[in-house]
Amino acid sequence: MASRLKGILPVLPTPFSDDGSVDEAGMARLVKFALDQGVDGVVFPGFASEVEKLGADERANLLGIVVHTVDERVPVVAGASAGDWREVVEHGKAAVSLGIRHLMVQPPKSVGIGAPALIEFLGNVLDALPDIEIILQNAPAPRGSDLSPEAIVEILKALPRVAYVKEETLPAGPAISHIISHAPDTLKGVIGGGGARYILDEYSRGAIAAMPALEIADEHVALDKAWNAGDHQEARQIYIRTLPLLVLQAVYRMRLTKYVLARRGIIEHVGVRAPTPDLDGVAIADIDANLAELGLLSREAA
Repeated sequence: MASRLKGILPVLPTPFSDDGSVDEAGMARLVKFALDQGVDGVVFPGFASEVEKLGADERANLLGIVVHTVDERVPVVAGASAGDWREVVEHGKAAVSLGIRHLMVQPPKSVGIGAPALIEFLGNVLDALPDIEIILQNAPAPRGSDLSPEAIVEILKALPRVAYVKEETLPAGPAISHIISHAPDTLKGVIGGGGARYILDEYSRGAIAAMPALEIADEHVALDKAWNAGDHQEARQIYIRTLPLLVLQAVYRMRLTKYVLARRGIIEHVGVRAPTPDLDGVAIADIDANLAELGLLSREAA
């Protein structure tokens, strides 16, 4: 069965070329960048990957690039959310064929928020894919279903191969505490979301991993290592240092992620397909000031 997940597991963005097509070479560079920063795994595709704007062939080709570039050095988590459980299974089969054993699934809003219907949906997926573990993604409304922690615990008790929960409702902290306190022993861990904007609260409540965006993975890895070494003060200092940029990332999303990665010399183009606020001159100056304070411009992009 799949190895345990832990630590920093960034959701990889999808790089596009100047003409709007997928930049496959840029995808490989993003994975190498993540590995160089010491991440504990990578996630693709997810919301931050603009998954809803990727064609089926683009999605499959990019996932293959991710797996090939990772070359078994860290776990790969494949996003497999879809409106029908059969489509989730098809995404899962593609992932399994590449050797992936962790699927992240957010049940569609059409299934509702009641545990019985969710258990049926996820149970169908697990029956069709006997070798995988599911990370149940609980995203906030309007994009997600905002599942209650009580419903999640029911799911965990009914489906032991729902081995992780990515909890990112707002506030996530009380939900994380409830899930950990009431979950069966089959739960391997709760993973934080929300772009690492609440990572210290999540970790203090027992979360074992986080799935932030990629652009400052080195800072997040350093924070995770400090926390797990017992140096919570150092972890807090890193968190305070990175929070202004993370607040901006909450607004500009993957457009900020790609801008920063371009400034750091990892990708060449910053285009997005998903509807995202534009970065004007004032926003760019603010982002650059944050990067300078983090020492990233002087280190890699000055």
